[in-house]
Amino acid sequence: MIRVRELVADDYDCVVELWNDAGLDHRPSGRDRRPAIEREMAGPSSVFLAAEEDGHIVGVVLGTHDGRKGWINRLAVSPRDRHRGIGKLLVEAVEERLDALGIGIVTCLIEEWNAESIKFFEAIGYVEHRECIYYSKRMQPDI
Repeated sequence: MIRVRELVADDYDCVVELWNDAGLDHRPSGRDRRPAIEREMAGPSSVFLAAEEDGHIVGVVLGTHDGRKGWINRLAVSPRDRHRGIGKLLVEAVEERLDALGIGIVTCLIEEWNAESIKFFEAIGYVEHRECIYYSKRMQPDI
């Protein structure tokens, strides 16, 4: 049985292993290094969750909010556990927690090449907004 729970600092190595297995791009020497993740995890705007089965993490989602809008920043499910509803379960758990905080908009950014994620989020009710153009400024290359 799948159980959704809060991520804890001791989960870090399992999360990185899952990201690697899932082919998820991440920055282990930058924003995804252990101290950075632990700092975010301890903050008031993070909703970091794990899907666990038989003591093993099979999915993870990193959600955040800015006080008015929620963000799904990272969603990964182990390749051998996909198509079992784990991703949907994790997204719904983030949505519920954000809704309880009074945050009624949940968003995500998906790179255009990631057709599987696009299909997934469309299937669970997310709507594409092409009128938005994403800009970023990296203060350091690995962030």
